Amino acid sequence: GTLCPLFPQRVTSLGKDWHRPCLKCEKCNKTLSPGSHAEHEGKPYCHNPCYGAMFGPKGFGRGGTESHAYAK
Repeated sequence: GTLCPLFPQRVTSLGKDWHRPCLKCEKCNKTLSPGSHAEHEGKPYCHNPCYGAMFGPKGFGRGGTESHAYAK
């Protein structure tokens, strides 16, 4: 992550350093736990539902209730 003067504390997740308050899902802004989040093109996402809905197989984790198809 980029240097953030407000948050000197860093956590390492998926081989990168993040500032704990900066480790949030790009889509829903939920705070993520180090090591238990997904990543796409260097940005963190929560596994469910955001990453699965955006980048997973069609209908992943949705029970088929939504028909959104996201291009990779």
